[in-house]
Amino acid sequence: MMWEYGMGCGWLGMALFWLLLIFLVLAVVKYLAGKNGGGSEPAKALEMLDERYARGEIGRDEYLKRRDDMKGI
Repeated sequence: MMWEYGMGCGWLGMALFWLLLIFLVLAVVKYLAGKNGGGSEPAKALEMLDERYARGEIGRDEYLKRRDDMKGI
């Protein structure tokens, strides 16, 4: 009669185990993806625009227009 209930916690324990495993895999993937360039695209674009303005490649009017356009993103 000992084997009637099985080993461990049954189907609930197995479901929790698989959910925990899936969660851990997703957490590792998210961590690794963020480590390899996790900045957002609008922030990168704004940084590039700032650099172009600082180098003198674009004028103040063009800088302000493009910056305002990007804030709408």
